[in-house]
Amino acid sequence: MSTQVPEKTEAEAAQAKSSGWPCPISDKNVNREEVKQIWKECQEESFWYRALPLSLGSMAVTGGLIYNGVWKQSKRLGPFPKLAVAGILGYAVGKASYMGTCREKFQKLGPEFSKGFGTGWGPGFGGPGHRHCNHVCQECQKAKKKEDGAAPETPTQS
Repeated sequence: MSTQVPEKTEAEAAQAKSSGWPCPISDKNVNREEVKQIWKECQEESFWYRALPLSLGSMAVTGGLIYNGVWKQSKRLGPFPKLAVAGILGYAVGKASYMGTCREKFQKLGPEFSKGFGTGWGPGFGGPGHRHCNHVCQECQKAKKKEDGAAPETPTQS
């Protein structure tokens, strides 16, 4: 049992192009290799410049607090659980603190890339392509209407 998807006519394609913003995910003008390069740079730089130093720093501070007696070490496991938690938290905070820098790098790709994603988009923890754009292009609206059973779009007053 196979279903065939009807191909668009040239008129429909031209209408979709002229009617509004094209969806940047499917935009052929965005250089995928450049996006991959920036993503790789963000991963490496966030690790070396933020995550690793904050992780090691928080572990050193925690170790110092335990050594000086401000914090007590576990009787059974010693200082290791507190050091591990400090390291993990430092790593997470370091990665999260680099998100703004990565967002700026992605926005420098040009208006075609950043236009549809809006200000809230960033590489985040899932990588490029794991978040949907904030707007809905014409094709997506049509598909959603078909899925919803063409629900009425008129707002109701409460």
